[in-house]
Amino acid sequence: MAPAPGHLLVFGMGYSAQALARTLRAQGWTVEGSGRGGTLDFADRGAVLAALGRASHVLSSVPPARADGRDPVLDAYGDALRGWAGQWTGYLSSTGVYGDARGAWVDETAPVGGGRRTARVEADLAWQALRADVRVFRLPGIYGPGRSVLDRLREGSAHRIDQPGQVFSRIHVEDIARGVIAGFAGPAEVYNLADDLPASQNAVVEEAARLLGIAPPPLLSADAAGLSPLARAFYAENRRVAAGKARRLLGWRPLYPTYREGLRALSASTSPSIASAEPAAASGDQR
Repeated sequence: MAPAPGHLLVFGMGYSAQALARTLRAQGWTVEGSGRGGTLDFADRGAVLAALGRASHVLSSVPPARADGRDPVLDAYGDALRGWAGQWTGYLSSTGVYGDARGAWVDETAPVGGGRRTARVEADLAWQALRADVRVFRLPGIYGPGRSVLDRLREGSAHRIDQPGQVFSRIHVEDIARGVIAGFAGPAEVYNLADDLPASQNAVVEEAARLLGIAPPPLLSADAAGLSPLARAFYAENRRVAAGKARRLLGWRPLYPTYREGLRALSASTSPSIASAEPAAASGDQR
């Protein structure tokens, strides 16, 4: 059952938060946000605090700053959030906090802090400690309209990398929105949101090429493909992300349980494109 319409304040109106906002507004919610998809100026403290006073729910999708690794939202508004009288607080984190599991399955009980994303781990833990009502959603590689391997194949920028054993999980942006909304009524916990079929990036590229009716790109080494340091680090971490907790406690069910259904829907869609990007797990963009 959908929650009664409320008022959501989003810090970091990025790709995932915009999808959430569209869904909630269609259900009668009011959504305000800072960042590229919002109207609030993050630096305008008076305006942000006024929006916080209007909000029943708060969500941050802002990653730690690249320069110093600190969480900008907690630095600027942590004290205000601790004393806020609202109902619900959420944070979009990353499954990168688990580090390299060498292809093994990880759930929310797995240790964090052993990977390359130390700042993300610290932010994840800081949000958990902020308030008793915080839900943390750990997300793997994000794809959706305008931000999938289909778009990169069309642009000629998709790669297949010769790296045997490489595997990771992913999530369609609409299923992130569904998971966050399910979390409105669920207990304050940490939740992985991921599809049911972790796979290599090569398998995803090959399926997308099949749907487009084109040959997949050639298999290349990381050097020949010219991968950025961030992309190389992304490919170096292998894990399969289990999302059973969100299913059990939130009743969350993904619309796209594997990349096959997700890519099929995207290939058939005539939705306007959003700017294409690397998988979110390989970038520092707002989610």
